[in-house]
Amino acid sequence: MKRLTAKEEEAMEFFWEKGSMFVKDLVQLYPDPKPHVNTASTVVRGLDEKGFLKHRVYGNTYLYEVAITRDEFKKGTLKNVISKYFNNSYLGAVSSLVKAEDLSVDDLKQLIHEVEESNKKK
Repeated sequence: MKRLTAKEEEAMEFFWEKGSMFVKDLVQLYPDPKPHVNTASTVVRGLDEKGFLKHRVYGNTYLYEVAITRDEFKKGTLKNVISKYFNNSYLGAVSSLVKAEDLSVDDLKQLIHEVEESNKKK
């Protein structure tokens, strides 16, 4: 999965929250000072080219809609991090969290339980 810039991820959050919209609608969702329509359009076209958004033509403008869900994005991002920083080792990633004390023993037990339940459903 391709990576997103901070501006692209910010725009995607609006799309995931609100759904399909035109660029002018997107601009209205930003806090002041709002980006110029051309700036927002450039970001949205980049998201379209990367496959995160898709569009439909309406006259001389495009209606953009989500092509990748937030969950798909999170999973892809997590896979990229584990690949890049943990040599494709999920165990290494979890071990690192435990060592940093960001994951307690109770959290680990809950994680094991969730994995076991997920495997039972398969």
